Amino acid sequence: MVIENIKLAFNAMRGNKMRTALSLLGIVIGVASVVAILTIGESASQSIKDAIAIGGLDMVTIYPSSGQRNTGIFNEEFSSMLRRDVEGIDVVLPQNSSIARIRVGQEAADASVVGVLSDYGDALNLEYAQGSFFEAMDNINRRQVAVLGSSIADTLFPDQEAVGQYISLFRNQAKNYLVVGVLESKDPTFNLSYDNSVFIPYNTYGQRFVRSTNVGAFVVKVTDGFDTIAVSDKITEYLDDIVGTDGYALFSPASLAEMADQITGTFSTFLALIAAISLVVGGIGIMNIMLVSVAERTREIGVRKAIGASPAVIRGQFLIEALTLTILGGFLGIVLGSLLSFAVTNLMDWSLHLSYASFILALGFSMFVGVFFGWYPAVKASKLDPIEALNHE
Repeated sequence: MVIENIKLAFNAMRGNKMRTALSLLGIVIGVASVVAILTIGESASQSIKDAIAIGGLDMVTIYPSSGQRNTGIFNEEFSSMLRRDVEGIDVVLPQNSSIARIRVGQEAADASVVGVLSDYGDALNLEYAQGSFFEAMDNINRRQVAVLGSSIADTLFPDQEAVGQYISLFRNQAKNYLVVGVLESKDPTFNLSYDNSVFIPYNTYGQRFVRSTNVGAFVVKVTDGFDTIAVSDKITEYLDDIVGTDGYALFSPASLAEMADQITGTFSTFLALIAAISLVVGGIGIMNIMLVSVAERTREIGVRKAIGASPAVIRGQFLIEALTLTILGGFLGIVLGSLLSFAVTNLMDWSLHLSYASFILALGFSMFVGVFFGWYPAVKASKLDPIEALNHE
């Protein structure tokens, strides 16, 4: 019986192609809008998260306030203290930085000089075009060695390898540093451009470059298996207790990624709800075509009732016809919405992340619209008196 009613529905659609196309248009536009908005929103969110992830979603950076740098809390022992008191921390790396002039012969450039420990490269998964990162003994002995970012290396050594060469760092006076490594090009994070940086041992920075015991920042790497945002919250609570809320600033790419995900998700859902209004408008169009269909097929209904068709059978026929219309419109809308999503994400240079949940949601809602707006015409058809229906002109 269901197959028979579906065949009748397609016959009715073929008999009124223009009217059917106009009725389907509202459903197709509604479904396509919902699919496109949710898919584009998901793609935008994922692209933002990918960009933020460059900074390391398992990293947290702590910046002591200027008033706290001389209190004795944010010192080199703070790293071991934080690891001991807060669970889920793999390593804590002190870091200092400042801008300096770098020169090799006639070539010169301004760069960020960053003082870090020897395990900084491994912690941040840095890759090397030449050489390697400096070693622990370089830091212990305060040796004047350096690792160059790719852009600085290209500027200072355009025609030769940088490793084994010397660069002059200008602070109060020029000092020569031996280049031991050159980084592969790496996208900048929110607080550091790797390509335009020069990395030197932490002790060398504090005792030979700027002569300061202050720590500018602490880079915290979260242990694998721990949630970065949860660990970040624990660090916040810990620091609030020992230095107060004004004693530091904390930056976590994972928190930014979560915030971006929430914002784009809320915005996409809001727009999808607005787009769903067009589905309701399409449902009104379905109701209209079904009422017209009932009026045109009154005699047919009378004949079917006269030969024994029950009201439930008549009602089922018209409900299935309405459902067939909306399901067809739903599938066409999914195809159109996917094509629109592909076009927009390609134009914006985002990676496409199809929202399969939106497919199910849009198709399910279109089926609901078919039942909701098809019910009244179906009930009206099922209640027709067979004698009056047969006498209908």
